[in-house]
Amino acid sequence: MLTPETLPALQRVLAEAKLDGWLLYDFQGANPIAAGALALDGMVTRRVFGWVPREGVPVAVTHDIEQGPWHRWPKEWKRVRYGSWKVLEATLLSLVSGKKIAMEYSPGDAVPYLDRVPGGVLEMVRAAGANIVSSGALVSQFYALWTDAQLVSHKRAAKIVAATARAAFEEAGKRSRTSKPITEYELQQWIASRFKAANLEFEHEPIVGVNENAANPHYGPSADNPREIRRGDLLLIDLWAREHDGIYADQTWMGSLGEPTPRMLEVWTAVRDARDASIALLRERIPKGAAVRGAEVDDAARNVLTARGFGAQFTHRTGHSIDSRQLHGAGPHIDNFESREVRELIPGLGFSIEPGAYLSGEIGVRAEVNAFIAPGEVIITPEDYQHDLIVV
Repeated sequence: MLTPETLPALQRVLAEAKLDGWLLYDFQGANPIAAGALALDGMVTRRVFGWVPREGVPVAVTHDIEQGPWHRWPKEWKRVRYGSWKVLEATLLSLVSGKKIAMEYSPGDAVPYLDRVPGGVLEMVRAAGANIVSSGALVSQFYALWTDAQLVSHKRAAKIVAATARAAFEEAGKRSRTSKPITEYELQQWIASRFKAANLEFEHEPIVGVNENAANPHYGPSADNPREIRRGDLLLIDLWAREHDGIYADQTWMGSLGEPTPRMLEVWTAVRDARDASIALLRERIPKGAAVRGAEVDDAARNVLTARGFGAQFTHRTGHSIDSRQLHGAGPHIDNFESREVRELIPGLGFSIEPGAYLSGEIGVRAEVNAFIAPGEVIITPEDYQHDLIVV
């Protein structure tokens, strides 16, 4: 969040990057990065801009009829009001003409989570005389970073999420020996109730899928089409939760009800080794202070699955940013597949590592942990993350 306390550090980075400022833009929630950084509170139905100059105080460009969302804007900073488009464009001209500025723009839409400013707005700002570059590095350093307190909150949530996953496998195994095995949907609701009892919140309910259903990475069980979890099944549980206003813990656990087949073990081992290859790269580079980018970490996992014959079945990026506001955040992703993620993984950033192999009509396997870049080290959560397939 942009505050008088964080402004000096941001302006130092702007100076080091030889930028004249950062222009934040939002319209009806199209740019959550701007809304979060500017601490806007409430409905924004008109275009807004926040100008953060390399020197001096920030300027809020607000619509005449919509002052409420800016109630947190410091009184010592400037606020310029507009009503007509003519006044808006004249205001932008006065702020950015002849300047090199950053905006939420990703050339070629290389990183969609960063590409938040419409093309027409970019044209308008360029017409005002600005040279626009991507704000990707600024987003990493001033929007996506975790605080120390948030890391502690994440670790607490990670322990509860891991314990809930293990207990869910036990529940599925216990019910599989009865005349009425638990369904995927019932187990999903059982997990959700455990999170609520632990005062954890979640965006939507977890993924619980067996065999061929787990081969759909975004599968959702249904009460209308119940699928029982029976002996001999391979079970995937993908679950995520956080403390109120905390950082999400996002994990995927795998298990078999009864002894796994050789095929299950083959796919599981390949996916686990791919995950561990990404972790190994981070553990090699980060303590040395060497740069590592999200694309490289994705490549490390993808190379393992390709070598094992499952490259074509790994149909998504290796991981996503987890920031202080969103489960799927705006910081660097672990991706060189869906997008071209060249941003560096710097201290204070967190993300998931979750390679998978999805064999349509047969089985799906994913192994997911979370990683946090601390000064000189990589922290993996949960601490006791899964190494072997759970056999219930």
